[in-house]
Amino acid sequence: MLTNDLFLRACRREAVERVPVWYMRQAGRYDPDYRKIKEKYSLLEICRQPELAAEVTLMPVRKLGVDAAILYSDIMNPVASIGIDFDIVKDVGPVIDNPIRCAADVERLTPIEVERDLGHVLETIRILERELEVPLISFAGAPFTLASYIIEGRPSKSYIRTKTLMYEDPRTWHLLMGKLADMAATYLRAHIAAGAKAVQLFDSWVGSLAPHDFAAFVLPHIQHIFASLSDLEVPKIYFPGVSSGELLPHLGGLQANVIGLDWRVPLAEGRRRIGSGYAIQGNLDPYVLTAPSEVIHEHARMLLDEGMKEPGYIFNLGHGLFPEASLDKLKALTDFIHQYSESQIAAGVGA
Repeated sequence: MLTNDLFLRACRREAVERVPVWYMRQAGRYDPDYRKIKEKYSLLEICRQPELAAEVTLMPVRKLGVDAAILYSDIMNPVASIGIDFDIVKDVGPVIDNPIRCAADVERLTPIEVERDLGHVLETIRILERELEVPLISFAGAPFTLASYIIEGRPSKSYIRTKTLMYEDPRTWHLLMGKLADMAATYLRAHIAAGAKAVQLFDSWVGSLAPHDFAAFVLPHIQHIFASLSDLEVPKIYFPGVSSGELLPHLGGLQANVIGLDWRVPLAEGRRRIGSGYAIQGNLDPYVLTAPSEVIHEHARMLLDEGMKEPGYIFNLGHGLFPEASLDKLKALTDFIHQYSESQIAAGVGA
């Protein structure tokens, strides 16, 4: 039963008693107990076992006291259902057996079958819906970020094959992006039906594009995803990933509730670029967590002071947690965020 709805209220820009906090990749290798599980099972093997995936999802909620859970899964999970064969290779990431290189490759992709191929994910959500006292966030990968893996065949820093297809064959590009957008929308709708209380669209690498290319080649498909989910009342979050500050002015009018910011954009500037009507989420540089606790808390205080100036602020990192992060420092940070923001709000500081 949900007993803490701070995160949901902040997503809707409603009044809160304290700033809610959760962390991208909060179920991960910084946790010694999670590392023990990974010694026995791969990421994909954990995802295929609903009870185990639910337990891993619950671990950071219990240990850190965060205000939302994020489903333990991977953005690549649904692409197998549409005809992409892949594996998650240690120290590499997604490796594609049959990368997309031409129109015929795109045309062979089939619509997603969530119940048939991803029933284990839905069962994990149903378990968590029964057990969680904070909202569950489920997620999907955004079309560009998925395309960057599917076309390159593995993680890339240059995205040369991806951009070559985009520039040389726009028709095939938009056909692929449209199929990935339909997949994401269908996948997230099924998650919401199973009990997810919010959804986030991860676009980790779209910041590699120039703003005009983002507007022409990506944004219409992002708009389609959120428009397809607009009849559902759960909060919807778009995270345009790292180095995406110059893309923010294009997001006005997006049918989302929350925009995630990376650490390169000040919160006030991010708000200005996006425009009114959105909550914001972020944006501590994850590697600040290598500093002493007093330094971490000072950075957090600056973000909280800025974030609380307007309704709708969710504390998070500007990208995901890294394996070397300290569980103890993260717990202390969570406590600090709660205590400091509660005292400031009680004193009438901020929105």
